[in-house]
Amino acid sequence: MGAADQRHFDALRAAHFPPERNYLAAHITLFHQLPPSARAELERLIRTIAADTPPPRAMLREVYSLGRGVAFRIESPDLLDIRARMAERFAGMLPAQDRGTPRLHITVQNKVTPEAARALLAELAQDFRARPLAVTGLAAHFYRGGPWEFAFARNFRGPHARY
Repeated sequence: MGAADQRHFDALRAAHFPPERNYLAAHITLFHQLPPSARAELERLIRTIAADTPPPRAMLREVYSLGRGVAFRIESPDLLDIRARMAERFAGMLPAQDRGTPRLHITVQNKVTPEAARALLAELAQDFRARPLAVTGLAAHFYRGGPWEFAFARNFRGPHARY
């Protein structure tokens, strides 16, 4: 995300995500799991996409309940197109969870009581207004049994970059 959006959602996660589970900065998940053996190919693909693709347009559309948490729904056909391009490359490696079209979102709270989630949802929904969200690049992390390990990131710089 852009720097201002990143700070905003990181602050929400710091305030509302259980600290023992808050291993990552705020993010939009495109894939849950790619095999570690695909790392070099993934990095090449992301480098190519970042070089030939402008930052995708995206909108924050609503705050919604995860049952035991809260997230912000994102609408971005551009980002879904980028994800489809990646999914095509890794089609034979994708687990069932990653074969469908994802609901793009940013999770700011998870694994709390339903009561705590309802309270935060009511609080955040009170002042929410749909607005543009800056999406500036792609990154990969590897799960290491608890903490996540940063692998690499690339910013979009394709033709007519908007940010």
